[in-house]
Amino acid sequence: MNEKIMDNLWQVGGSYLTDDADAAIYLIRFGDKAALVDSGCGWGHSQLKKNVSECLPPEVQIEYLLLTHCHFDHTGGASAIKYEFDCRVVAHELDAVYLEAGDNRVTAASWYGARLEPFAIDVKLKGHKTLLSIGDGQVTAIHCPGHSPGSVVYTAKLADQLVLFGQDVHGPINPTLFSNEEQYQDSLKMLLTLDADLLLEGHFGVFRTKADVRQFIRSFIR
Repeated sequence: MNEKIMDNLWQVGGSYLTDDADAAIYLIRFGDKAALVDSGCGWGHSQLKKNVSECLPPEVQIEYLLLTHCHFDHTGGASAIKYEFDCRVVAHELDAVYLEAGDNRVTAASWYGARLEPFAIDVKLKGHKTLLSIGDGQVTAIHCPGHSPGSVVYTAKLADQLVLFGQDVHGPINPTLFSNEEQYQDSLKMLLTLDADLLLEGHFGVFRTKADVRQFIRSFIR
């Protein structure tokens, strides 16, 4: 089961699609290549695999798993996805350190009564902005710290619309996760400047108009 958002864009995972603990997992296709955005906890991997197969023909390769940040509900399934689809895992270097160390506190795995097995990050994003070529398209990774040190949003143009993958725009801010309120507020203001047409959030679903995207982001600005 999956939810089609628009041509070449689907939600394939999340609390009602794969496992109750999963944040949203999105699938984006660019010609003969594709990418997944976040992995969920991993407990619904078999259902995720089925959902992806309903969207992509066998000849389309998932090239990247794009992680938005290190928290377990977004990354616990990364190793299984990497093995299943033979894709490269992408994360910002400031969060990669906690994933590669299997840090159960900073990744919030302990919140879920789970243990995060360490795994390698193939592409470590650095600085503010990175362009990734995927098939006949591009995804832009933008460092968006605050919720975690290495939180990232991804943007892509589909059918002349700017799609923003902003998984935990809502936060929360928690000191055990090394959150930073000042950085978070600055990041929210930066997100408004992107003027996205659609926002795909990790826990609050899809916002399909510019006005709805702006209203949601502004609701967390002090």
